[in-house]
Amino acid sequence: MSLVEGPPDPLPARMLNEYVYCPRLFFLEHVAGEWEESADTVAGRRVHRRVDRPTQAIPGLAKLPAEWKVRSVEVASEIHGVTATCDLIEGEGQDAHPVDYKKGGAPDPARVPGGVWPADRVQIGAQMLSLRECGYTCDAGSIYYAETKKRVEVRWNEELETFVLGAIAGARETERSSVPPPPLVDSPKCPRCSLVGICLPDESTALSAGATGGTPGEIRRLLPPNDDRRPLYVKAHGATVGLSGGELEVRQRDAETVSVRLQDTSHVNLLGNVQITAGALRALCDHGIGVSYFSYGGWHFASLNGYPAASVHNRIAQFRVYFAPERRIVLARQFIKGKILNGRTLLRRNGGAGQDGMLALLKKGADDAGTAESLESLLGIEGLAARTYFEAYAGILQGKDGVNRFEFSGRNRRPPKDPVNALLSFAYALLVKDCRIAVAAAGLDPMVGLLHQPRPGRPAMALDLMEEFRPLIADSVVLTAINTGVVTGDDFVRGAGRVALTDGGRKAFLGAYERRMEQEIQHPVFGYRVNYRQVLDIQARLLARTLTGEIETYPAFLTR
Repeated sequence: MSLVEGPPDPLPARMLNEYVYCPRLFFLEHVAGEWEESADTVAGRRVHRRVDRPTQAIPGLAKLPAEWKVRSVEVASEIHGVTATCDLIEGEGQDAHPVDYKKGGAPDPARVPGGVWPADRVQIGAQMLSLRECGYTCDAGSIYYAETKKRVEVRWNEELETFVLGAIAGARETERSSVPPPPLVDSPKCPRCSLVGICLPDESTALSAGATGGTPGEIRRLLPPNDDRRPLYVKAHGATVGLSGGELEVRQRDAETVSVRLQDTSHVNLLGNVQITAGALRALCDHGIGVSYFSYGGWHFASLNGYPAASVHNRIAQFRVYFAPERRIVLARQFIKGKILNGRTLLRRNGGAGQDGMLALLKKGADDAGTAESLESLLGIEGLAARTYFEAYAGILQGKDGVNRFEFSGRNRRPPKDPVNALLSFAYALLVKDCRIAVAAAGLDPMVGLLHQPRPGRPAMALDLMEEFRPLIADSVVLTAINTGVVTGDDFVRGAGRVALTDGGRKAFLGAYERRMEQEIQHPVFGYRVNYRQVLDIQARLLARTLTGEIETYPAFLTR
């Protein structure tokens, strides 16, 4: 079904290059608006640093000098709806010869006809097509390959024209679709693609609707196990986050200013009475870095991002599934079943004798969740399983000396009335923030859930994704923080019927949470090692693929 109405926007020649190189890459970048920086994209900009500086405009046909040269000039074909930025045009009178700069090396002519990669051929061809339509004589163009310092000429002929027009037609067809083309299979192009973490080529192929059943075969390790960027937490009372050059500066009264590079920052978290300048906010939005606001007590109440960059088609698909109860329940079952089974695994790993009965109850709860016929019955099953789980959870809490000094008789909140619940509430606030980031990055609306009902101020879709990770991340962090003495009874303040963390306790717990998020584990489906923050991103994108129909069944993350 087409989601495009009215005349299409002009198609950049650079996107034709992407289409010929990989139709899925074209869709993700041009149609879905996805982008991720890489070493190759940075190197490409470096090669273009000279030709990207525009000179004078291209001479008009009526005043053409004998020889002329212009750089970074935009030309267009209105007939075919294509625009192109020519890195360099060398002219002799009415004859125009475009030159396109590429950072890589020229291919072997014995292996690639003409010694020009097909994707580069279509791009220079689109430039020639546009120049010819503008009235210039353009019988040839060239590709300059910076790595091998080689300039290769491309002649305009009927074969090239057919190739360019065919690529335009194919790109327009892909542009009208709401689902990306299938990924390349076992392609050598994938490892160096900047969008490989968004595309997930091998993972999507293994789980696609057309794939055979069973366990996926070998999946290449194309993703880094972790992200070099780190979240920034600012919790000092009265601190201000500002901008100086390309760095964030955290200024505090009577304390040294701390500087953090934007490129090293994945997200900014402000806890309590912390200010941020307009300039810093603008720079963060420009770099795609979100900001989350927490109350002094650790309640996550707001997040700020720029305009969503990822595909609007994913959100349209999300809304369609929301209004289709038969599809909603299938995904909701996976969320709850995953939560119960992962909670059971946490108890089994840390519990002692006498847990067999509770483990059996949780196993039955997971089985019942997998066959629940309505959201109401599913939530009832989840409630029973949660009571069983937290009853057993109390039995595995121990202090550093092996003695449990924290009273815990079950879950309570708003406000938490004991230290364990204060830690659980803070951990869940941090986790829902990270799930919200992952959901938004995948092009989904964080506020429209499939299990959790939409309510003002509640990121329901982030809560959906969070379910299977509550035991693995939040509950595990609390358990580790208590059992290893990261937090003790002295790290809490009590009053007015509530319990809250002290500044020192909050700092210690944040460190424990981030260590958990950075912990590398073996992915239970794909087999490679990746940290929990990357896992959230992967699961959010797999969820989006399920909503659009590219993947038939959402694979809940189940640890062994």
